[in-house]
Amino acid sequence: MKNSGYFKFLLLTVVFGCLLQAPSADGIPAFARKYQISCQVCHSPAMPRLKPFGDEFAGNGFRMTEYESPRHFIQAGDDKLSLFRELPVAVRMDGHATYNFDNRGSTDMAAPFVLKILSGGELSNNLSYYFYFLFSERGKIAGIEDAFLVYSDFLGTGINITMGQFAVSDPLFKSELRYTLESYRIYGSKPGTSNADLKYDKGVVFDKGFSTGTTIVGQIVNGNGIGAADDGYLFDKDKYKNFMLRVNQDVGQFITVGFFGYTGREVVRDAIYSDVSDIMMFGPDITLDFNERIMLNVQFVKRTDSRVFVPGFPSSMMEDVETLGAFAELIYSPKGDMSKWYLTGLINWVESDYDPLDYASATLHAGYLLRRNTRIVGEFTQQFRGPDYGKLNLGIITAF
Repeated sequence: MKNSGYFKFLLLTVVFGCLLQAPSADGIPAFARKYQISCQVCHSPAMPRLKPFGDEFAGNGFRMTEYESPRHFIQAGDDKLSLFRELPVAVRMDGHATYNFDNRGSTDMAAPFVLKILSGGELSNNLSYYFYFLFSERGKIAGIEDAFLVYSDFLGTGINITMGQFAVSDPLFKSELRYTLESYRIYGSKPGTSNADLKYDKGVVFDKGFSTGTTIVGQIVNGNGIGAADDGYLFDKDKYKNFMLRVNQDVGQFITVGFFGYTGREVVRDAIYSDVSDIMMFGPDITLDFNERIMLNVQFVKRTDSRVFVPGFPSSMMEDVETLGAFAELIYSPKGDMSKWYLTGLINWVESDYDPLDYASATLHAGYLLRRNTRIVGEFTQQFRGPDYGKLNLGIITAF
């Protein structure tokens, strides 16, 4: 019976691949289209993973300094007006088939799984923007996730200021740039009724790079995610703000090490009571990058919450809750940015005094480029904590 289930799954995924395979179109995403360059200039070997040049491009406010930006704007006789000749827009669509999700022993066709529209670029010599809108994520309109303005080199200080909505973990490892469907689990781990984690939030980011290979990033965020505003048009659910500081250092040619600390307070609630909880998160990370052929990313996070309410159990409060988590991600591209295929391995581990957060898994992901902006992928994840089971995904990812 088990072999029969896998055969059905493979048959369905072959049909699925035939239905979804993109034609050999020459349409490419917004930035590549704007500068008339290949996606390979910024991505290695395929989007969304960024090369160092791609990181630099984003840090420059999505502009290439060797290109003259005025040619991308309408000349309206007003040097204080910035209007694009063409609005830079791109689309990303992901679809896949899943076997044995949540240990159900069934096959599911999930196309599209993600459909998003993206736009970004420079508005002036120093001001840039970026956003994307999720038309569909898991079958529903998810709305805006990333959406921010960047002011580069503020008053000639070399400090970049970002304001808007973003992932708190972006200065560590950007979840949006991972290859795997499996996420970096610790970034979204929050005990009980807490709203604070390292995923999306609203706030301000300050960052500055130094000639020593050091980068310092500071964040001030609401600390409660990106839910809808209340009746008073306020997004923050309490009077507190949370803060993060990140220091990153290049060590030689292949190694980058970093450390971050996050601190803040939030009002936590259950059905009857509320209280104030003190939050602290910190941890080191390291990246080993051997000429874009082999890359290893490792992150460790320790989190403490002074008070945690347990959902579904009125007046049930835990004190001094500790959560530990880590992930290790290995990416292999045999020919660097010239590779037509790649392999990724991801290990997730979370252990907490709040038992529902406990998690452990291992993932193997493979991708093959049909075009620079279209790839087919396969992924298997084995979960070890809770129900012990494996799940398989096959699909396609394209951007144009």
